Amino acid sequence: MPQVRPMRADARRNYERLLKAAVAAFAEHGENASLDDIAKRAGVGAGTLYRHFPTRQELLEAAYVDHFQALGARAGELARELSPGEALMAWLNELCVATIQVRGLKSLLGSAVADGGSVARTACGASVQGAAARLVEAAQQEGVLRADLEPIEVLRLAHGVATASELADGQGREIQRYLTLLVEGLRPQQAGG
Repeated sequence: MPQVRPMRADARRNYERLLKAAVAAFAEHGENASLDDIAKRAGVGAGTLYRHFPTRQELLEAAYVDHFQALGARAGELARELSPGEALMAWLNELCVATIQVRGLKSLLGSAVADGGSVARTACGASVQGAAARLVEAAQQEGVLRADLEPIEVLRLAHGVATASELADGQGREIQRYLTLLVEGLRPQQAGG
């Protein structure tokens, strides 16, 4: 296994300045913020940006990994506080709200739930997919969620709910209604009903 060398102090400072500048630029302009502008804000050249973050996707991941890890941790908190079905619904609501409120998160969530995307193997993708898997499995065991659903399908549907709600009013005020409609449709069919 190759040994990972720690970053020099100046490289660490550049990395941190780039992340801070990226978070600010993504908040202002979304995931398509100018990479040149991010480098300028950080006081470094474009070459330094690309040495640390060879792709836009890697920069987005680094800028938002804390958000995704917090969402993953929040799933555990909700699972301890609520019934499995309620925990899943509350977490999906928080996930949808975050994808609208934090510009750039929706793009990363979309990448994390896309077929064949490498984002699933990153910290962001792994965190959100792991949280969804735990909550979906618990809701299925409780009998409030269809047994044939895969966690990735629930995440894709949540991504769609966030998008639909954003289209409806730009603010996400319809998230709860859309999630309720979605979850009701995902309940197991009753025999004879």
